[in-house]
Amino acid sequence: MKNKKLVYKNHIQEKYLDKNLKKKYLKSFPQILKAIYFGLDERKDVAHSLSKRFRFNFKTKDISHFKKYNTVVVIGMGGSILGSEAIYDFLNYKIKKKFIFLNNINGKNITEIKKNTNLKKVLFILISKSGKTIETLTNIIALKIIKKNSKNVILISERSNNPFYVLAKKMKLFHVEHKHYIGGRFSVLSEVGMLPAYFMGLNIREIRKNLTKNFKQNKKIFLKDSTIKLANLFQAKKFKNLVFFNYHPELNKFLCWCQQLIAESLGKKGKGFFPTISTGPKDHHSLLQLYLDGPKDKIFYIFSNSYNDKKKLNTKFLDKSYKFLNKKNLNQIKIAQKNAFIKALKKKEIPYREFIVDSSEKNLGELFAYFMLETIIVGKLVNINPFDQPAVEQVKIDTKKILN
Repeated sequence: MKNKKLVYKNHIQEKYLDKNLKKKYLKSFPQILKAIYFGLDERKDVAHSLSKRFRFNFKTKDISHFKKYNTVVVIGMGGSILGSEAIYDFLNYKIKKKFIFLNNINGKNITEIKKNTNLKKVLFILISKSGKTIETLTNIIALKIIKKNSKNVILISERSNNPFYVLAKKMKLFHVEHKHYIGGRFSVLSEVGMLPAYFMGLNIREIRKNLTKNFKQNKKIFLKDSTIKLANLFQAKKFKNLVFFNYHPELNKFLCWCQQLIAESLGKKGKGFFPTISTGPKDHHSLLQLYLDGPKDKIFYIFSNSYNDKKKLNTKFLDKSYKFLNKKNLNQIKIAQKNAFIKALKKKEIPYREFIVDSSEKNLGELFAYFMLETIIVGKLVNINPFDQPAVEQVKIDTKKILN
């Protein structure tokens, strides 16, 4: 794959922005960015996985013997699994092993794995920051994979008095410590995402290469412009819906990761963007009418790639009115549809952003880093804590009470 583009563009009209808020955020941005970079390098806080000083709590020489497994089952919820799913889908063309992701309670999936897989020949990676996640524990129990001295199980959790760590000690299983100060949805570039990526045969150093360098240099202007405009729209409450319009199928799981990051980090105090995922060009034939002619309460994030397939269409069996399709590849047609959509957004003055992302480890690492930084900064600008999730915690507490 020759193309290695990663392009960011903003098209958010000034008329939707409050000038006083813009002045306020322009003043606040430098201090917030400086504090974030100081925190990730010096304090080792939530964003520390973006730092070049970050060190894994595992050594490849200690886990290399697990590479013999050709089938890997990853079990987790939310931030513990969405990142590795995103990596697997985006870079699947490089991956030879089979990965199965259990990211929900689904009896059918459990039955299929038991029926179609020799569990002794599968590597199980079990991930829960707290070590107490009910859904993850439920799937582990249902699969009956925890046995003393099992050589095909890796557990990742905090090193504390939790079920995961207690099990690892009691049953003599391989345990990797999840850093307590890195929240689940910010953990993809730590052990949580990089250990599975290692077993995918990917270059994890390349994924983590210069994660923040671009945003301290040439792309700092884009980061500043984006966060100030998004914080402004966030406060105005006019644009409540954030639509990921995706023409790049390999990015679907990344957008699921991004959906959780934005919803859980910024959905607080009666405010927040509602992030949804829409697939192009399929949704041109179902949702586009609403998007273009319905309420103007949406901002669009448009994702595509620049990859040109060598295979061309031959339209000789169609009449001449469809000659415009001849000698075009599939992506050319999708890009034409994307550009037509963008033209309509411009005409109707609907705000949008565009991301052109070609497949490579470095591009994916930078994309993870960018959205983490952007989300944190927007939270700080609008005085929302982007790192907690109090409403989620309450539902967890009530679930345990009901089950008792």
